[in-house]
Amino acid sequence: MGIEYSPEISELLGRVRRRPNAGWPWHAGIVVPEGLPVKQSWGWLFAPDGRVLTLVNPRDGIVSLPGGSLETEDAGDPGAALAREAGEEAQARIGPPLYLGYLYDRVGSANGGHECARVRMAAALHGAGPSAPDPASGRHYRRLLVAPGLAVELLGWGTTGLYQARAAVAAAVAVLGVPASANETIEELPLEGCWLR
Repeated sequence: MGIEYSPEISELLGRVRRRPNAGWPWHAGIVVPEGLPVKQSWGWLFAPDGRVLTLVNPRDGIVSLPGGSLETEDAGDPGAALAREAGEEAQARIGPPLYLGYLYDRVGSANGGHECARVRMAAALHGAGPSAPDPASGRHYRRLLVAPGLAVELLGWGTTGLYQARAAVAAAVAVLGVPASANETIEELPLEGCWLR
């Protein structure tokens, strides 16, 4: 049986564009070295059936995971940043984030041209509120649940993304209790929001 999705999702996926791969090295399970500032936190958010939440910007077709830059109110905590950003971008309700590792950005595009770390985390996705624009950017994302392998393809992260997805799935299976083989159906979260079981 193939991947299932609606004609509307098929049309949306037909417009997907991938960002160029930045080539940042992935450091799985390694704590960010002291003195290397953490500037961003992004999350693999797992539904109970093993799918992850991806966000599609309908304006440009760019796919992303929920997450973003650490702000003052996050007090340097990448988990707090992920929870806040997931709520703002996707109205997502998540469980406590699990640290997976970090990407080393030597160019520092997120840090004024100075090297920095971009953290990756995993968390349980419990549900999402009614769809709303991100207050920081005004973007109104489409919220898709997809299998982690398909997320890697949609994100365009190549081998580095595959390693991140494997680390995320391993943590989600061991700690969150999701199945090792995710549901393959592509599903958009309803505009009115939902709880996931």
